[in-house]
Amino acid sequence: MDWERDLPDWPLSAHSRRIRHRPHDWHVQELGEGPILLLLHGAGATTHTWRDLIPTLAQTHHVIALDLPGHGFTQAGSRFRLGLERTADDIAALSAAEGWCPSAIIGHSAGGAVALELSLRLTTPDSTPPKVIGINAALDRFEGMAGWLFPMLAKFLAMNPLTAMAFAAGGGRPDRARNVIRSTGSKLTDEGLAYYNRLLSDRAHVDGTLQMMAAWNTDGIWDRMPQVTAPCLLITGESDGAVPPSVSDRAAARLPNAEVQKLDGLGHLAHEEAPTEVTKIILDWLEA
Repeated sequence: MDWERDLPDWPLSAHSRRIRHRPHDWHVQELGEGPILLLLHGAGATTHTWRDLIPTLAQTHHVIALDLPGHGFTQAGSRFRLGLERTADDIAALSAAEGWCPSAIIGHSAGGAVALELSLRLTTPDSTPPKVIGINAALDRFEGMAGWLFPMLAKFLAMNPLTAMAFAAGGGRPDRARNVIRSTGSKLTDEGLAYYNRLLSDRAHVDGTLQMMAAWNTDGIWDRMPQVTAPCLLITGESDGAVPPSVSDRAAARLPNAEVQKLDGLGHLAHEEAPTEVTKIILDWLEA
């Protein structure tokens, strides 16, 4: 995405700023006062996914949302740092440099896995660990044949420079985003679909997403879940076609202090489908 061309009409762009902190050139949106909430989107999305939650959250909190490396307006400084653990390392370093001490980290899908990894990095003997909220968090490891086939397929696609061009070439078709979103079990407004259409037509964003997929591995965080002392809330859409709700159930059984809240009739993008309901769940849980 081009900062000068595309940012002006991106959701909440008035609160956007660029932070150059090695190795990446970050896009961050920041507003509100109070305890810090750090928002992390999932693979293939950007800060726009939080557009209907942030204004309400910012009434009582200092909200910070960022584009993950290679996504949206964050330019990745190294394609070798787009995996789960290195992404968490780089966000932890950015947080330290900016003086951010989140009281809670909210992550959607892959962002939920980053949130757990990040909570471990931000936990010290002298500090209270940030709470973690995962929305349809992609926490599970691949099983069986998928364990080697899916990562290999992603790596093959990411290594081919024509792949991002091919994806982007067809991304402008209105039905492209609609079909992708429908496969996740979610139903978005035309406005919501238009944002994903723009992202699917952007070569750099598609390439960043593929590179992230190629480097992704949740085995480490799955094994480290018993070490996560932070209170965790895992919100799941019962109609999620991308990350089955059973993933959150299994993760909650491994986490020392976790609970699951299920939402009927909502899919993978539950927070975009029902932002008011999800925001209330988040605030009620944080204040409990």
